[in-house]
Amino acid sequence: MKSKRQISWDLVRGGCVLLVMLYHFSWLGVQAHPELIERKLQFPFQVGASMLLVISAYFACVTIGRGPILRYWCGRMARLIPAFLAAVVIIFIILRLFNPADWYTPRFRDFGASLLMLQQWWGSATFPYIDPSHWTIPLQLMGFTAAALMFRAGINRGWRIRAVLWGAVIFSVAQWPLRVSGPPEVYRIIVDGLGVHRWQLFVAGVAVWMWSTKRIGNLHFVALSGLCMFAHALHNHAYNGLGELVGDWGSTYAVWIGILVLAFTARKPNWDRVIPQWTHRPIKWFASISYGVFLMHQMIGYMLARRLQDIGVGPTLQTLVMIAAGILLGWGLTKIVEQPAFNFLMNGYDRLSAARKERGATAMPPAPPLQGSDTTENVQPSSTDTLSGTGKEPNSDKERGTEKSDSNTVNAQP
Repeated sequence: MKSKRQISWDLVRGGCVLLVMLYHFSWLGVQAHPELIERKLQFPFQVGASMLLVISAYFACVTIGRGPILRYWCGRMARLIPAFLAAVVIIFIILRLFNPADWYTPRFRDFGASLLMLQQWWGSATFPYIDPSHWTIPLQLMGFTAAALMFRAGINRGWRIRAVLWGAVIFSVAQWPLRVSGPPEVYRIIVDGLGVHRWQLFVAGVAVWMWSTKRIGNLHFVALSGLCMFAHALHNHAYNGLGELVGDWGSTYAVWIGILVLAFTARKPNWDRVIPQWTHRPIKWFASISYGVFLMHQMIGYMLARRLQDIGVGPTLQTLVMIAAGILLGWGLTKIVEQPAFNFLMNGYDRLSAARKERGATAMPPAPPLQGSDTTENVQPSSTDTLSGTGKEPNSDKERGTEKSDSNTVNAQP
């Protein structure tokens, strides 16, 4: 079945991944490794990864009701986890083999911590990341799990979902003064592990969806998204070495603009008239591998830049090679790991689900004969895995939730 997704979302999602790469390769890499030559073009704004979390939350709302909730959750896990684990293994091996001798080389302890995503709880100072780009993955796993649990509990409509959204952002804002003032370690572990400082990004994505589908009005959307923007501004403040509270306002403004762009895209997704037709295929292709690119590009890119600089290659060519390598590695991860693993796991889920329903059907006793009838008929039980509990069998791939169009996470999938 041909995907009905709009080119606008592929462009926005792919653009966010490119912003992540630009931030890492033009700015953060030089900050982490001062021996690298400063780039002529610099993009010092941490916006791409934050926007990918907003996009993930938006598409969670779009897709969560398309089939059984357990299948939705398993699909998100199957999309995110295998590629992430493979990326950690590949990056670890490459850095162990090719990192410069004077750079920190990840240890097996770091490798195990990255596979278990312990940095989210204990901090990267205790367990250095194999690749710092991976900080969004545990947040997405928790976000999709929370969405599935809320949907299953009926907290997906009316005043309940509104109360949860407002409560999440208000709590994030209210606890911020304690978080930045050096709280007890147990408190820090809990709030950082649960990603409280990023909740406003997920709420913003849900708010965009609710507004675009007219579940909330303009004033409600302005108020809720405005609170999300305020929360993000707070969490972009930190104390410097002089004890001064300093905010990263450039990144904050960029995220504010990004939320508005997503809101416009959600309300007016048809951009076919303004995006040339000949660009659609490369845009869709890059969006389809964007999760793999996100996972693979950063640390290997830094290592390549240093190796190229050691043989006299200038910063511009270094950056181009880093981008090309990230895209190539991301494409390989998508084709060799992400897509095959997703298909294998979800086909297995579907087979188990079908077998379970078949066992349930054969275990049902025959219905008693109708009064006055000489024949009996077996009354088939209604399916528990049909859409909206109607008992109607899905008659298309979309209704079954088996479409393979796109990953709504960072390649989202995020």
